[in-house]
Amino acid sequence: MDGSGRKVLLTGASGGIGRAIAHQLADTGARLLLSARDAIRLAELARELPQDTVTVVADITSTIDRAALVQAAHEMGIDMVIHNAGVQEFGLFQQQDPGVLQQQLELNLCAPMLLSRELLPLLLQQETAALVFIGSTFGSIGHPGFAAYCASKFGLRGLAECLRRELADTGVRVHYLAPRATRTALNGPRVDALNKALGNATDEPEVVAGELLRLLAHERSSERFVGWPEKLFVRINAVLPRIVDSALAGKLAIVRRFASPETSFERTDT
Repeated sequence: MDGSGRKVLLTGASGGIGRAIAHQLADTGARLLLSARDAIRLAELARELPQDTVTVVADITSTIDRAALVQAAHEMGIDMVIHNAGVQEFGLFQQQDPGVLQQQLELNLCAPMLLSRELLPLLLQQETAALVFIGSTFGSIGHPGFAAYCASKFGLRGLAECLRRELADTGVRVHYLAPRATRTALNGPRVDALNKALGNATDEPEVVAGELLRLLAHERSSERFVGWPEKLFVRINAVLPRIVDSALAGKLAIVRRFASPETSFERTDT
């Protein structure tokens, strides 16, 4: 991807995937408007990037904070938005606090939906522009232990698909990237341990960022699923879901064991 002249708003910039995306976008020559809730980590990231990088500390679930971010986007004249902010909580559905369930829907789905609506007039003014949604394999496969997260990512994928079709006759292109398990702080020690027990491959954030740049480099490409065999399972789940039902039923006991609040785990990676 040639980012020369592009002006990009990236949410969730201080997390593992966000940092990797910011660095790789900066290497392409793009100018960055970075947003995150963690002011200290956001400032640290900005010091690693070109001096024309702009940062806005914001919680995108907040109407006031979104307004400040939209104002900064207008001032820079952005032509790309990358929705990367998100949260994930692992646990059995009936055991999770209602507030935790709601938080995942608000941050992962409602906030990017509202922010996209608020920024769309600006994007439509550009000759070419892009809306990019960072989803998940779990936006296509419902997995035990991740009910609210899956629901939010299914919704995000649906939003991206709808907007791609609704904006097809404009200069705004809509892209959706679906990473598989990634080695970031988003995964707590329980999820790390679960992935190991299930034999799930885990990518580094730099791999995900690289996949994003490859997606953006192909203007006609709208979706990209990261990792094998996950991308195969997505296709199987779409046409023969009972096969995936059976496969996950065989892993349900493991999921329940790792989701149990009575089982403790310590993070082993650094």
